[in-house]
Amino acid sequence: MKLHHKIISGVVALMIGSMAFTACTDDIKFGDAFIEKTPGGTVSLDTVFSSAEYTKQFLVGLYVLQYYGLPFKNATGAPWSVSYWNSKMDAMTDCYQQHFSGGGAFGKYYGGLLTSADIGNTDHPLISYTHDFVWETIRRCYLLMDNIDNVPGLTDAEKKNMIAQAKCLVAARYFDLYSIYGGLPIIDHTFTGLEGTYEVPRATAEKTANFMVNLLDEAIPDLRWAYNGNTIDTDAENNTGRWTAAAAMALKAKILLFNASPLYNDAQGYYNSTTQAEKDSLVWHGDFKQARWERALKACEDFMNRNAQEGNWYQLNQATGTAPEDYRQAYRMGYIYQGSREIIHCTRVTGTTSAKASYQWANFVGPFGTSKGPYRHSYNPTEEYVEMFPWKDGRPFNWEVDSINGNIGGQNGQLFYKWTKGKVTKKEASRDPRLYENAIVCSQTLSLNWTTGKPEGDVYELWVNGEHEGTDAAAVDEKTGEIKVMEKDLGRFATGYGVIKYYLGQEYFGKYTQWVYLSYDEMLLMYAECLAQCGQLDKAIQQVDLVRARVGLKGLKYGQAAYKGDKSKLPNLGTKEGLIEDILRERACELGMSNNRYYDMIRYKRTDWMTKKLHGLITFRMMLNSKRELIQNNSAYIGTDKDAGKEEPYMFSYLKFQIQNPARHLWNYASDDLEVKKWLLMPFPLSEINKGYGLVQNPGW
Repeated sequence: MKLHHKIISGVVALMIGSMAFTACTDDIKFGDAFIEKTPGGTVSLDTVFSSAEYTKQFLVGLYVLQYYGLPFKNATGAPWSVSYWNSKMDAMTDCYQQHFSGGGAFGKYYGGLLTSADIGNTDHPLISYTHDFVWETIRRCYLLMDNIDNVPGLTDAEKKNMIAQAKCLVAARYFDLYSIYGGLPIIDHTFTGLEGTYEVPRATAEKTANFMVNLLDEAIPDLRWAYNGNTIDTDAENNTGRWTAAAAMALKAKILLFNASPLYNDAQGYYNSTTQAEKDSLVWHGDFKQARWERALKACEDFMNRNAQEGNWYQLNQATGTAPEDYRQAYRMGYIYQGSREIIHCTRVTGTTSAKASYQWANFVGPFGTSKGPYRHSYNPTEEYVEMFPWKDGRPFNWEVDSINGNIGGQNGQLFYKWTKGKVTKKEASRDPRLYENAIVCSQTLSLNWTTGKPEGDVYELWVNGEHEGTDAAAVDEKTGEIKVMEKDLGRFATGYGVIKYYLGQEYFGKYTQWVYLSYDEMLLMYAECLAQCGQLDKAIQQVDLVRARVGLKGLKYGQAAYKGDKSKLPNLGTKEGLIEDILRERACELGMSNNRYYDMIRYKRTDWMTKKLHGLITFRMMLNSKRELIQNNSAYIGTDKDAGKEEPYMFSYLKFQIQNPARHLWNYASDDLEVKKWLLMPFPLSEINKGYGLVQNPGW
């Protein structure tokens, strides 16, 4: 359908040039000082592109419109994804449960209430098709490309580099939507507003992927591999966060990974293969081709080869010692340190994590052990997630077999730490160091020293009536002994666990919190997945083992060989399917709070992850009574016991409970039910479909 003499809002209107706009880079700075501000107020395009400095500022303003994956504010006119009323993608997976009834996860997803109605501009998916500045970014990128040739004072090399950055920004914003919507309308130029008709039909999923890849291929030759600090123009301090050739090649690999994954690359569509979107190949390719996996593998290999040619600039951040806390520090600094060579691309926003920044990500969790809430970012890890992390030597975790201290699931259990009694009691972490950097668990210290990585301060008391958990997860009637699951709304430890990723202690308070968009560890795991999909299983395992070795874990094969439980329950590493299953688990452990578990869930059509009931863990502090019997001690340690010189508690028992606050809507269905399958891709707003420029709704919505 064509609309005559009408400018369509949503997609098309945002492409219209030749208009005044408010300078979007005021108060935007990257790091301590990125580039001086543009002039404030409303200026014309002629003014912006009359100066090299203003044009550079215009480009900087485009960077602040990138997707930022940490909800941190409540403000009208902000990207929908950064509002804490929305929720993170991770909360829709089996790894986390958000305990904030005001958040989008609670009603729209857990309650199954999301629709395409777009009522009052509030009923948006996780990344909004119309309210996340995607089309604004794309429009402004094309404005820069259209006008940069007329800008005085820029060399040809500078112009090419700025155009290349703009193309990466367009590709990235397209990927943000492609990853949850499928095929999209292709915008490859600006509109003048004088066209008589507008028709921007939705492209196929494969055409959308190729459009992004082509943009990146065009950009790569004109970008630096990395901002390595060798010259003023390439110093990391002033350029951290800019698109590079490495980032473009990594994003290309990620796009092609999606393009090759079963959601799109399969013999049958994910819904029922009869909807218009499926018939038109908008949400799948209409067939399976192994060549798509080979293309994705080639993109990974190209990145790895180029990185080797560049002296392996991008690499895993390595530990300086062999203690569990050394490995934790290496993992932590790999993703949070501003100069980390593990980060391939990151995004940031204005403002810092400080007491004055009342809506910042960290403020609604109380990461320093002092805040009393409200915990609007209480993305509580699930028991299912915690059990994905192996023992510290690499053996897969299980409850039935305990090689540490008696019966783990019963009294005196030590799930997370081993206490060795002697003249001086020795305490040592017993699990994968990444666990303690993705979930706060019982007996974990409140912080690591920012410089040395050594544990400091009291420990988190995550038992019933413990100093920190209190009754967030459960309460016990002291008269009857009855256990009542509480699972409190806004409870920081409502599942018995707390989230720690991006909450890193007082040392980081006041810094710019970057969100990692692409990283080297992710590249290694993407490479492993593509190798496995192409039948190169041993080489795939080698890539996974590189990631595990960084945190002191032995390899996948060793871990399975040393496993003392029923090995038939483990994924078969000798098959493609079994290895990929373990790679997906490894991705969850390595890439927490990065959206990748959500991406993996939809890429592999894992509706079984959507329908499996999830659990929390109640921990009880145990003690010996006068008869040398183990009994519950439902009281805090910090305070009376600690002041009296009693040793830190080390005996615990555990009880799993099924999450009910709320129970998720999809738990009522079988994994092959169409009500479940429709959630693999998000609905387009009905208001956009009704404009008639060619948008077709996704199946089931």
